[in-house]
Amino acid sequence: QVQLVESGGGLVQAGGSLRLACAASRYTFSNSAIGWFRQAPGKEREFVAGLSWIGSTTDYGDSVKGRFTASRDNAKNTGYLQMNNLKPEDTAVYYCAARGGSFDSLTRVYTNVMDYNYWGQGTQVTVSS
Repeated sequence: QVQLVESGGGLVQAGGSLRLACAASRYTFSNSAIGWFRQAPGKEREFVAGLSWIGSTTDYGDSVKGRFTASRDNAKNTGYLQMNNLKPEDTAVYYCAARGGSFDSLTRVYTNVMDYNYWGQGTQVTVSS
């Protein structure tokens, strides 16, 4: 079965950086659109960043624009989320997600939870003030 495994979370001070990784098994990232979401206690899961299937189209949630960068390494079948200038309000469980590419939406970035078929188990990111 498909597995997405996130890593790289942890505790960091405000202003610091972390890089999350999402490794896929029994699944090919090169044929997928990828998304990153987060969920803080008592809040809904929210879109953080996404990459299109083809090309390098990206999109970001308003609260992370200019600070976070999503990327992928298809050779390693891994997606990444570089998070810089972290703030306490970035504290949440971060999830990666994937869905198969669509020939009629090659460069589309999917931003809704319901758009994705596969999810990782999440990794905790805690930013102290």
